[in-house]
Amino acid sequence: MAAADQPFALRAGGVRMLGVGGDGGGDMDSDRSISVAPAPRTTGRPAMATADREALAVLLSVHGMGPLTLARLVDGLGSPATILRVAERPDAVPELVGASVEPDGASRAMSKIVAEAIVEAAARRDAILADVARSKLRVVALGDPDYPSRLVAIEVPPPGLFVRGTLEPLAVEHVVAVVGTRKPSPAGRRIASRIATALGRAGATVVSGLAIGIDGAAHAASVSDGAPTVAFIGGGHAALFPRAHDRLADAVVDGGGAVISEYAPRTAPTKGTFPQRNRLISGASDAVVVIEAGARSGALVTASWALEQGRECFLVPGSIDSPVSAGCNGFLRDWPGLARIVSGVPQLLDDLGLMGAAGLVGIAAATDPGQPVPIQSAVKLPTASAVLAGRDEAQHRVAHALLRGATTVDELVAVTTLSVVGVLGALTRLEASGLVRANRGRYEALGALAAVPAPPATKPAA
Repeated sequence: MAAADQPFALRAGGVRMLGVGGDGGGDMDSDRSISVAPAPRTTGRPAMATADREALAVLLSVHGMGPLTLARLVDGLGSPATILRVAERPDAVPELVGASVEPDGASRAMSKIVAEAIVEAAARRDAILADVARSKLRVVALGDPDYPSRLVAIEVPPPGLFVRGTLEPLAVEHVVAVVGTRKPSPAGRRIASRIATALGRAGATVVSGLAIGIDGAAHAASVSDGAPTVAFIGGGHAALFPRAHDRLADAVVDGGGAVISEYAPRTAPTKGTFPQRNRLISGASDAVVVIEAGARSGALVTASWALEQGRECFLVPGSIDSPVSAGCNGFLRDWPGLARIVSGVPQLLDDLGLMGAAGLVGIAAATDPGQPVPIQSAVKLPTASAVLAGRDEAQHRVAHALLRGATTVDELVAVTTLSVVGVLGALTRLEASGLVRANRGRYEALGALAAVPAPPATKPAA
């Protein structure tokens, strides 16, 4: 294929962008086509042919074929659509294996098992594309105009992404990942909500992994405050994990964000797919913020990817006796000068260069550099009064008690002096509004309520 016929034949972090030639899909049987919507055009770059885009969706469903092998097949056969046409031939397997080796012999041929899986996927083409359409996804190929530019720069960018929603939030000037443990403390959840809200109000897009815990708190706070957020998931859209976040995923998309996977819709998440997903969370961002992480937390994998990819890395420190802070504390110790401490939300915004976006002056811009002015507040976080406006007295009392640390029904009854029925009724109304959630017999603030700064501790009466 002539070079002029390959508008996307460019090296990106060691992976060749998928070439689409003028003959990329001309021989495909149009009567069988189940269209995969192309990405919106944002530049003058040629769009990938529909047949190639559909073929890419099918090829990405093949278990065991990584981006490097796919790139070599495209180089050898010309386009994704041609690969599927070859897979339909009687002698497809040896031809596919041979095409997976670079002409200079520098690469190793893919296994016969993978080649047979390509043949099987080609036979299931219609069913695979139907899954994509049923999940309301579009396939964005490496080289498409709206493929996230930050991801292009990582070492092995995905050849294609299955996207539900819009990728526009990843094209803004500031994108920050907020991640952490799946079992956070109430304080950790509140910190995640405050940081995510502050970032959104400063104009940054919050990226996370849609997991329960810190990830979910960050997404929920962004959605609640009307800021777009983006989630990268560790499996296919039709196998979303955790299922408890189905509604949150819908809210992310409805709020102008996106849920993204590099895996085909029915790909089940595994222990191996989540670390791969983590490289996309960090790679799509300018910086990663870790809020509570145990010694073996997956959030630390994201932090490691961030350092490897040249992204900034910030960690919230915690008590040396707290298991959920052991990973953050250890990472700060092990990577001095690279991993940075989060000493406060305003200070984090200043370190990220977002104080100007928030309309405020940072420490570095103080009138007297020798005597920097401590930042007391950066962006106006929601107040309890604003979040609870229009709600009845019982909801106000229960919400304020939650913010002060009460978590069980018994504690809430004692603090609010409401009856058990009154407390449960208020909790039900707050939970229905997305401001409170139950967690193993305890209750905690969620969304905008979780982003409210904790009230100062009251001094005991003399």
